[in-house]
Amino acid sequence: MKSFISTSSFMKFWSKRILALIVALYYYLKSSYQIWRVKHLQVDDCIYTTEKGIRINVYPGKKKESPHDFKVKFQEPGKKERTPAHVHIIVEMYVKHAHNPNLTLKLKEHILQMMQQIRPANSFPPHLQFFKPQHVDPFRELDRVGEFTVEFLLVVIELLAIQEKTNYPQGLLTESLYRDFGTRIGSRSSRKQFLGVRSSAS
Repeated sequence: MKSFISTSSFMKFWSKRILALIVALYYYLKSSYQIWRVKHLQVDDCIYTTEKGIRINVYPGKKKESPHDFKVKFQEPGKKERTPAHVHIIVEMYVKHAHNPNLTLKLKEHILQMMQQIRPANSFPPHLQFFKPQHVDPFRELDRVGEFTVEFLLVVIELLAIQEKTNYPQGLLTESLYRDFGTRIGSRSSRKQFLGVRSSAS
């Protein structure tokens, strides 16, 4: 009888220890997975890296009415991460236009063609829908001036267009900025528009 009791107590003791070990192992694996997932997402959130090593990243946005909202940021080698703004891109386009007007207007038409193909993002992270590396080749002459390369501009402009299409499916503000670019009638309204975008984003 005593032997049975001692054996029963022994089994209960080790059953509790094993159960506690299983629970501890479960929470350890769960927390390890969450840490891995965060690190994995941070790597996967890099949508594109340019030839000059600029990383173009996306992060989840905060718009409750838009479940696939995202933010676009970029990081040059050895520098802090920055957020691209329409004002920077339009100014860059004018710099390139001063250098080679005809080629810059062809770049503008390429951008407008891209915007006609853009659809809202339906998952996170979003993916580039139009850009191909070979799209850069006809415009490399424009890389001789300005802060950003054509490669960088094409990727960032497309992501900003996807962002607008995702959050405002009927919105045409981004497209109108580039449609008016380089025209005498549109230049003044373009400046007003991108300054408005800047103030609303800040």
